[in-house]
Amino acid sequence: MTDQQVAHFTEVFNRNRATLALFSKCSTKDELDVVRDAFFLGMASQLCPNEYEAMRESLITDDTAFDAIASSINTDKGLETTVTAARASPHWLDLVTAVHAVSSTVGSDLDGIWNTLEKGRMEWLGAVTSAHPLKVILKEALNKDKNKTRRDEVDMKMVYIYALSLSIESLANESEAWRKVVKMKNKANPLHDYNADLWDPRKEEWRPLDLGVQEAAERGGSSFQAAWDA
Repeated sequence: MTDQQVAHFTEVFNRNRATLALFSKCSTKDELDVVRDAFFLGMASQLCPNEYEAMRESLITDDTAFDAIASSINTDKGLETTVTAARASPHWLDLVTAVHAVSSTVGSDLDGIWNTLEKGRMEWLGAVTSAHPLKVILKEALNKDKNKTRRDEVDMKMVYIYALSLSIESLANESEAWRKVVKMKNKANPLHDYNADLWDPRKEEWRPLDLGVQEAAERGGSSFQAAWDA
């Protein structure tokens, strides 16, 4: 491994960051897999020219693959179609293996990098999905309240943050601590026996829960506000 090899790999990786960033737009595991493999394709095109060219030629000479890719250009299915065709190529495994070999040479763990992104995204999607029914109730209540105040909105967002935390494994202790603070009997139903006076964001138990949910949102390529507004 030379400094030049490391520098070249880093340059190629940075060129493909935009593809990696697409993980934040994914809603399913299948969509994440497409982004991952598109990233491998982009890396291979500049790091593994022989394997990439062999795969590319196989797509050009395969009428079905070529027609599918050509017809999907400039459509929202373009990336998925290209990746699907590439996976079907007899040279796909060689290409992926070559990319990993180069990354290992320079001490980069591409699978580790991707798994971190995927785990963060799937965890956040799970939290948002689980807390969605409660969010609907909270926002409907706010919309119907003609006399609502800024504090009312803060209160509802706190309940939503708590609901999100229930699906974030690393926040199990923080969510339980907050449940005890607000004297919640059923952790899955924060509105039962809800007492606004107890839900005080100035209490020391709130900050780690609040920050933990915001950090989980960032790991998932999103933000708490985006989830609330959706």
